[in-house]
This record gives sequence, structure tokens and C-alpha cells, in this order.
Amino acid sequence: MKLTLADIKVATNGAVQGNDQVQVTGVAFDSRQVKAGDLFVALVGENDGHHFIQMAMEKGAKAVLAQEGHVLPGKVPAVVVADSFAGLQALSQFYLKQVQPKVVAITGSNGKTTTKDMTAAILSKKYQTFKTPANFNNEIGLPVTILSMPETTEVLVLEMGMDRPGQLTALSNLAKPDIAVITMIGEAHLEFFQTRANIAKAKLEIATGLKPGGLFLIPADEPLLVEATTLPENTKTFGPVPADVDESLTTTAWTENGQRFAIPMLGRYNVKNAEAAIMVGQALGLDLKTMASALAHFDLTKNRTEMLKAANGATLLSDVYNANPTATKEVLQALSKDAVDNLVLVLGDMLELGEQGPALHADLADAVLAAKPKKVALVGPLMVENLLPALKERAADLDVRGYQADQLEQLTTDLKKSLTARDFVFLKASHGIHLEQLVDELTTGWGKHA
Repeated sequence: MKLTLADIKVATNGAVQGNDQVQVTGVAFDSRQVKAGDLFVALVGENDGHHFIQMAMEKGAKAVLAQEGHVLPGKVPAVVVADSFAGLQALSQFYLKQVQPKVVAITGSNGKTTTKDMTAAILSKKYQTFKTPANFNNEIGLPVTILSMPETTEVLVLEMGMDRPGQLTALSNLAKPDIAVITMIGEAHLEFFQTRANIAKAKLEIATGLKPGGLFLIPADEPLLVEATTLPENTKTFGPVPADVDESLTTTAWTENGQRFAIPMLGRYNVKNAEAAIMVGQALGLDLKTMASALAHFDLTKNRTEMLKAANGATLLSDVYNANPTATKEVLQALSKDAVDNLVLVLGDMLELGEQGPALHADLADAVLAAKPKKVALVGPLMVENLLPALKERAADLDVRGYQADQLEQLTTDLKKSLTARDFVFLKASHGIHLEQLVDELTTGWGKHA
């Protein structure tokens, strides 16, 4: 991104303070993340960004996008707008029109990050491709992603998150996708939406801003989507997963239209994510052989079914960014098919499930026992109060222990005392349980709390 304050004034209908030829080359809304040359966007929220302008400038910011009614320190170069949040979004649309990439938008209750990573890997074989970093998938993260793409970007792959009705409408209208994808409808956010049907309705909002004639991809085995009455004209389906899938802990392989595909990760459920990515690639002119090559070595975002090594040699499968019952059962099913020896399960609460939360946690018992773990650690009140007694009732001899969310240090100590180099540890929880702290301790901090 290379924009002058004069450009930003036009994009946001703001007023320039200082030299309008000052040029910025990046954007940040967190003063701790500012890099030299950035435009610091002072958002008004729980922490008013205007209080951190001086810090941002000291870290190398060249200018500020500020909101009316706030005093700016010194003679800081700035564009002052009526609303800095709206200004950020308007600026992203301005830059999007300048670069004019093809836009691929991806959402889903599970698998959207993996599908984003797969899609970007495929498209980068032919195009200059930029994708959503980490979890920048909301009303703030999405415009920052747009503004972070290089000027040479030909395809922009955007992940879109959702936790309330209307959110995907806003994001889709902001990005104006050429291709939109829904990976699946699960139980995520049942607390707010009550039913899967309501979740499906909200997910369909991703097509709101779809360009005329744009491609809309949905899973073939989801009636809530396939049978919807408001699908765009150019709607196609992907899946279901082929029958001949070969699975191991590190690779999942299958054949499609005569081409052998293999992805460097566990689980036939990820084949469906790959099929969505393949259909995006086909729509943009890539052949199956090229796409198979891309998927064989694609980079997966951190903490999404990430295979790691503990400091003592134990194998860790870290999937601690998000969790819902469907996704958790699918991984446990994959582990049971692989008959993993010395399996240790660390399962944390699956959040935002509302009134159905207790029953959905207890309902994991069959999948847990089918995986034949030697030890189970459950973290959080929903796991401890619901899954733990269900496991005790069904398998009295199973080594299963419960921990509250504020007992991660104790869990870390217990695991370090008991884990061997032969163990395989699967960790899964909603991000709010913060099992990533445990993963960090097991991989890099083994000398502590031992």
C-alpha cells in the first residue's frame, strides 16, 4: 500500500492536518503492532486509540486516521474523519478498487481457515495471491487485510467470521467477492443463533455482496444450504468426500477425476475443505496436477491441526484455536481409525453453545472412548461437569481428570510429569480456554514447573 494523505482524504471524506503529500505504506490499529511507515487508525472502543497516538508515532507511524472531537498530540500528520471505524472501511474499499484483485471470500462454522490456506496455496501457483493473516476476519480485521495486500495482488483470499446476524452482509458488501464459499454449518454460536437453521441463514449472507454472475460454492451434503430458496444463480456444490480416502496421522490422500491428491494433515473431513479449494482453483483456470502439487505442501495457519513436537519428544496435535462438537468428533474419529498408540486427550470447553452446551459436551463420550485414549484431561466447567461424569460412567478404569480453566499451570505440571516421548497428545478447545499456553509450555518451556 502506498497512499498519501491526499488519497486518504478523498477515500474517507476527511480533513487533512499537515502535509497532504505524506505517504503511508501500511496500516495498524494496535499501537503495539505499528511498523515504520504505517497509518495508525485511532479506533474508539474500550481502549480509545487516540490515547496511543504518541506511542504509535514513536514506533514509526507516519500519520494517523483520527476521529473528530479528539485532541491530537503536536503537529502529527493526520486525516480527521467523522468516524474512524467507518473511515477505515471506506479506505479499504478505495484501495480495493485501486488494486482490483479477484476476491475469494470464505466462511463456515469450521474449516474456513484451513480452506483459506488451501485456496491461497493453489492460487499462488498462477497468481500473485494474498490471504487473510491469522484471524483477521471481522469488521476491523478484514479492511486491515485489504489494506495490507501488495499493490501487485491479483487474487485476494479473505476469511470471514461471524457471530451475529448481519455481520456477513456487512463484510460481503465491503469485499464484493467474485467467488464465495461456505465450508460447513456446525454448532458454533448456537448460544446466539439457537438453531443450525439460523446459522445457515446467517452464513448465506456471504453471498450478499457477490458480484453479478459470481460463483457461490456450498457443500453438497448440507440440506440447510442446498435447499435454500435464495441461492445465487451461479451456485455449485462440492463434495461429498470420496469413499477411497487413505488416512494417516500426517497425510490424507484420495483420487479425484483421475488425479491423486494428498494433504499434509490428519482427517478425511479436511478433504471436503480441499475440494472447495480445488473448485475455486478450477474456476480461476488451474489444472488438477498443479493444484495437487500445491496442496501437498501448503502452509497451515498456526494452531489449526498443527503437528508439533514436545520438548521431551512427545508428538502434539494442536487444534486449540476453535472447537465445536462436529469438528471435535471428526478429529477423534480420525484418531480412532488410525488406532493411535499412547493417545493422550486434552479437551477444553467448546464455548458459545448456549443451552445445548452441557448435552453437546456429554455427547462426546462415544467419540472419546472410540479413540481408546490412555489418559484424558478435561479443562473448563462444561467438560468437567458433563463429559467427565459421562466417561466415568462408561469407562470406570479410564484415567480421566478435570481441571478448571484457571488451572492450566497445574495441568502443565501434571502432563510434564507423566508424558513420555512415545505419547501422542491431541489438544482441542475453544480459544477462550487458552490451551495455546499449554502448547507453548510443552514445546518450549519444559524446564519450568517440572
